[in-house]
Amino acid sequence: MRPRLRGIPVLAASLVVALLGATPAVAIGDEGTGTRGGADGNELSASASYSRIKVTRISGPTGGKLGSVTATDVDWKPPQCWYEPVFTPQQLKDFSERVGDGDVGMRTAWFGKGLWTDHFKDGKDTTTIFTEPATVPGYKNYNLGKDGHFWRGVAPDGIEAIDDGSLCSKLMFWVPAGQVPDDPDAPTPETLADYAYDKIKVPTTSVELKPAARSTVNLPTWAWLDKGRFQEVRVRAELPGTGLWAETTAKPVALHLDPGTDDAETFPASGDCTINDDGSIGTEYRPGDADKAPSCGVRYLHATNGTPYRLQASVTWQISWRGAGGTGGELPDGTFGNTQEITVQEIQSVNR
Repeated sequence: MRPRLRGIPVLAASLVVALLGATPAVAIGDEGTGTRGGADGNELSASASYSRIKVTRISGPTGGKLGSVTATDVDWKPPQCWYEPVFTPQQLKDFSERVGDGDVGMRTAWFGKGLWTDHFKDGKDTTTIFTEPATVPGYKNYNLGKDGHFWRGVAPDGIEAIDDGSLCSKLMFWVPAGQVPDDPDAPTPETLADYAYDKIKVPTTSVELKPAARSTVNLPTWAWLDKGRFQEVRVRAELPGTGLWAETTAKPVALHLDPGTDDAETFPASGDCTINDDGSIGTEYRPGDADKAPSCGVRYLHATNGTPYRLQASVTWQISWRGAGGTGGELPDGTFGNTQEITVQEIQSVNR
């Protein structure tokens, strides 16, 4: 991971929004939509464990069967957690008075109403055994009259338990408007780019085959996909009230064919078929091409014996990002594949 950038300013004071009055992150692709945490109508949520990052698909497929890419770098992982703004002073006051309890840190028991008012209204210090620092100074009257937000730790998709106890361990804390906390676990544009990585949805990779489903020993099987099937996918993630945003783009660059057996040859020999500029792959088989070598395909050297070969076709997606403050860079390539069964028969001949 590259070093994280700190202190990205809000673009304008008018962009600072009341987060609990805004729509929380919305799932894209085939995951459905909904709200988790934040506000549901006029009711304030009792938990801030879900991220409020808003995700929007800018370009890419909108129908058909879609799936998530898998990073080719097995050591790469998105951040386990980060801090996000949760309450304005007035929202915190309303929350405390109407709801009465809630979770104010990733490693704390839920605060009862008395602790909420003691710490955030009456200025009493709070001592914990799970967070750093252990003793946290209290606030006066929820910081009413001040411009800013209270921030707390969140994890992707509401995961509460993370392995490293040093991460995101602060109780909910105050940050003035227009600022991102100077903390190693504060969000950055790259945090949002990493978050968007897991929200990318790409099409399945079933290829057209000739012969279809049944091949013949030593004769090539052609593989291709029509133009427009694979185009770049772009996802935008933004954290309201911070000026932080990132767009993560996945561009298809190659189709890899794995015949499902060592007794086969691929075309090209590497098994990597180039994706053309129009989004097509390979060349469509036409009558009279039987004796030609395909630009993308496979030749099986032995027949199947009751159990079909499992041809796997997987697309490699080159993934990059750009974000607030002129930031940007590369993320690990992603792959998404599909398996098709192929029956291979011996050439039949008649002796006269």
